[in-house]
Amino acid sequence: MNNVVIKSPEAIEKMRRAGRLLAQVFTELDKQVKPGVTTMALNHWVETYIREELDARPASLGQYDYPYCLNASPDIVICHGFPTDKPLKEGTIVNLDITLGKDGYIADSSKMYTIGEVTPLAQKLVDETYTAMWSGINAVKPGNTLGDIGYAIASHARNNGFSVVREFCGHGIGQQMHEAPQVLHYGAPGAGLELREGMTFTIEPMINQGNAKTRTLKDGWTVVTRDKKLSAQWEHTVLVTATGAEVLTLRPEEHAHEMPSP
Repeated sequence: MNNVVIKSPEAIEKMRRAGRLLAQVFTELDKQVKPGVTTMALNHWVETYIREELDARPASLGQYDYPYCLNASPDIVICHGFPTDKPLKEGTIVNLDITLGKDGYIADSSKMYTIGEVTPLAQKLVDETYTAMWSGINAVKPGNTLGDIGYAIASHARNNGFSVVREFCGHGIGQQMHEAPQVLHYGAPGAGLELREGMTFTIEPMINQGNAKTRTLKDGWTVVTRDKKLSAQWEHTVLVTATGAEVLTLRPEEHAHEMPSP
């Protein structure tokens, strides 16, 4: 099993709680994101809300010496963007990625925000990346494999004219932010590790408007598209159940919708 931790019922309940709290963060964060706000201000808001309102821990802060509570990745930034004091402009797309720890367990999720009116192509990228993530989630059930997840994601992206970033992937999660296994967002049906009930991991595809090539900036964290075209990402923490998947970080606005078909 490559050191994959199968979660006990007690651990799963703690992860459910962390996931519900993180979904709550995003529900309140939705009210904060608007043209003119800075991602640094959002970072400070997230830290205060997690600590003071939820009595929880912003798990990204200090992890691998990362100095902030969220990743803010606008437009050509693929992932790991630092929050800044630059106001968000209308027409921007931005991914906000947050981790939360509670009672020793961690949940991880991210969401795309469109600032004001964006171009049709940017909106399509945001929407199809979301559906690609759900295509991967729909492939989660005991007996399927990690390759089934990656294949579902990459197929959807490719069919819509987009590319999948390969250097970064989803990951197991629990008491540690990053556990085994690595969850690639591309792959072959039936390939890779077989899924078992009690596994918990993230599915977090990064989908590019142009080609999949990346470049890391001098800060050592921020990853951008090499061709300077747009990138989008969505992320959920997922539990493998006896019959399929339970999304531990599901947000209230998602409860009313069936999972999109791959």
